[in-house]
Amino acid sequence: MKILFTASEAVPFIKTGGLADVVGALAPVLAQEGHDVRVVIPLYSAIPQEWQDQMSHVIDFEVQLGWRKQYCGIESLKKDGVTWYFIDNKYYFGRPYIYGMGGDEYERFGFFCRSILNMLPLIGFQPEVIHAHDWQSGMVPALLKIQYAHLPFYSGIKTVFTIHNLQYQGIFGIREVQDVLGLGDSLWTDDKLECYGCANFMKAALVYCDQITTVSPSYAEEIQTAYYGERLDGLLRARKRELSGVLNGIDMVDYDPAHDQRIAAPYSVNDLSGKARCKQALQESLGLEVRADVPIIGMVGRLSNQKGLDLVDYVIADIMRQDVQLVVLGMGEGRYFNLFSWAEGEYKGRVAARFTMDHALAHQIYAGTDLFLMPSQFEPCGLSQMIAMRYGTVPIVRETGGLRDTVLSYNEATGDGNGFTFFNYNAHDMLHTIERAIRFYKEEPEIWRTLQTRGMNGDYSWTHSAGEYLKLYQKLFEEKEPEPAPEAEEPNPVVVEIPAE
Repeated sequence: MKILFTASEAVPFIKTGGLADVVGALAPVLAQEGHDVRVVIPLYSAIPQEWQDQMSHVIDFEVQLGWRKQYCGIESLKKDGVTWYFIDNKYYFGRPYIYGMGGDEYERFGFFCRSILNMLPLIGFQPEVIHAHDWQSGMVPALLKIQYAHLPFYSGIKTVFTIHNLQYQGIFGIREVQDVLGLGDSLWTDDKLECYGCANFMKAALVYCDQITTVSPSYAEEIQTAYYGERLDGLLRARKRELSGVLNGIDMVDYDPAHDQRIAAPYSVNDLSGKARCKQALQESLGLEVRADVPIIGMVGRLSNQKGLDLVDYVIADIMRQDVQLVVLGMGEGRYFNLFSWAEGEYKGRVAARFTMDHALAHQIYAGTDLFLMPSQFEPCGLSQMIAMRYGTVPIVRETGGLRDTVLSYNEATGDGNGFTFFNYNAHDMLHTIERAIRFYKEEPEIWRTLQTRGMNGDYSWTHSAGEYLKLYQKLFEEKEPEPAPEAEEPNPVVVEIPAE
């Protein structure tokens, strides 16, 4: 198949979150199966120069955005069997940030979506499927159906849209988006593009794409409810026949404790001695007390309410009354910067917090901690819990979204499970689950070793998920069997007179 991915970020070129990991890992797996997979992302100035030096210029053209014409250059390189395209426009993407600032995000990513569709005939690539990811690509399915599908080149292209996080939808003023994308007034009704008086890039994709996916089966169910649906649950219920959840995977090569060059010592499921050395190295590098017997709880991710940090805030003193250490890595809200900065000073030698994006340190935390805490309010998929288990670090998670699909709470009666979970979004439920996990760590070494083994032996690769996506792509082109014609009936000899009005 000929498949085009559209996304705002992808590893190894640029990353702010899990979206980049998914796009960067899924595309090569599909390419290995013999498919022609290509990916297009913006050419941000933040993409390292080593990658920019490998790019070659393909073509350039002008893109009409309302009354303005903007330069668009297409740069390209090949990696891991995938052709990567980069949309070049210094005004939109040569800024010192990726997104979230500036006030013209609708124009930047409206340009991105329009450029993708305009470039296809110019580069001679006619995909069978365009797989768009998150709101930044949301206008691709909409523009394709509304403005391009009548042209022969585009008429057979199908679209899949993946929701990575429903909370971020790309909401802007209608007039501004109309001005940029030339979408007439008739399209701004609640069954098309209008959404509570605004333009919404994600809603546009959900209305016009052929198939909707999200990144775990549980999240696909949850977002059809008012609690998780972010005001789009009605639309998602209406399209539930086209909605499915495909669990994300992780890069099993990059996250492999037996061959990871970023950690202090390699180790495997059969020989965990290196994990003890990783723990000691982490304690030394972060200024923690060097103790082999104390359990270290790790947290890696965005510092926000979504990640359940308000629960941690509420009971952090109770957590630290346990004989534990806590390591936090991430960037986000100032409230949590203040919380963990205070905790680092209050519990010297027991708490370490680093407010940065440090890929190497993240690997060292996965390898050097004993427990990994993810008490998320909601979690579309979550990669961190899978990475933690890959490194023999036992997860403590809330039962939501992808966390529920990947972590099964240890059951003392049956012996099943690979971690510890709690259901209610409640700080003391989380606290009791942490206490339970610590008890098993200290008092039940054999059970603890079993939990580590199950986690490390889990299959978190993209192989199964890639197969699910391929089935979904192929399903788009399956001929629907025509309904059988009704059997001919004997003519009715009774003539019914219809009275005149």
